[in-house]
Amino acid sequence: MQLENASQSLECGLYVVSTPIGNLEDITLRAIKTLQGTDRIACEDTRVTGKLLKHFGIETPMVSYNDHNGARVRPRLLKELASGKSVALVSDAGTPLISDPGLKLVQSCSDNNIRVFPIPGASALLAGLVVAGLPTDRVMFVGFLPPKQNGRRSALGILKTIPATLVFYETGPRIRKSLADMADRLGARPAAVGRELTKHFEEVKRGPLDQLARSYGNPPAPKGELVVVVGPPDTNSSDDHIDIDDALREALQTSSVRDAAAMVAELTGQPRRKLYARAVDLSQETSSGSKR
Repeated sequence: MQLENASQSLECGLYVVSTPIGNLEDITLRAIKTLQGTDRIACEDTRVTGKLLKHFGIETPMVSYNDHNGARVRPRLLKELASGKSVALVSDAGTPLISDPGLKLVQSCSDNNIRVFPIPGASALLAGLVVAGLPTDRVMFVGFLPPKQNGRRSALGILKTIPATLVFYETGPRIRKSLADMADRLGARPAAVGRELTKHFEEVKRGPLDQLARSYGNPPAPKGELVVVVGPPDTNSSDDHIDIDDALREALQTSSVRDAAAMVAELTGQPRRKLYARAVDLSQETSSGSKR
């Protein structure tokens, strides 16, 4: 697919371009035009993005940019941007920076007064949210929970009082255990699991968390990544806000002071230094109490 005048030069800057999460028809006309007109495309995996570019007849040169080579490639990209070139940033699927690499590049552009242009489009987060049938007036995107059970349960304990619909990403092999931990820590909340969204075998299962955990209990585990949307806590509950001390105590049960502070900071947006100081106090209180 070719667009008229798509090869014209773009304004200098970084273009954060959303790409399809499964169905290639979900790409936007603006995204195609941007990918055709930019000087370079920075992508997680050139093989994955190469298939997309080939489908739409785009011949813009690519460079691999991901969490593994970012420190080495980022200065090169910044140098090109500073010289007046345009660079498109894409992930393997969906919107970059949403549980995907790219944050440090955007931050570096901001620090160097290089413009950053959003080219919106497909996102598994939004796709899962709109089909779940759960409240969307207040939403918290959690992303991937810790892979180990202790860390996962601690994170869920911190999240349980947040008055918002929660959106998680999860892998097929971990979905059953994650749903079981969600049911145990969050209660029998209404939830939905989206699998293969926008693809031919798209599937959305809805029900209480414990029921969903049982439905994914039998092998084989589903392939690919899934979106889990969990409804907010009961509005009749008087515990309608997160208590920082309770969250830190929960995290300290399975984590060090530093890791507990980092976990609560990530989930609440509170300053890490402040939380670390409070976690030290709570840890010392617990130690003193245990010696009595």
